[in-house]
Amino acid sequence: MGRGKRERERARAERQKEKAARREEAKVRRANAPGHGGGEDPDIAGIVPGPQANPWGDESLPDDSDQEDSGQA
Repeated sequence: MGRGKRERERARAERQKEKAARREEAKVRRANAPGHGGGEDPDIAGIVPGPQANPWGDESLPDDSDQEDSGQA
């Protein structure tokens, strides 16, 4: 039974070495990869705060001043 335990321990140590090597490769890959850079979220880049243009293009809405005399008392 002692031999089986040693084999399992060797296999476990080998897996740990492989994992450590993969982690190191990933760390190097992340360090060399181009990142976000400016720290700006690409999903909201270019959005201007405040009133936005109407996406349907119907800019000419009826004025409320014409409806004041609509017969409401």
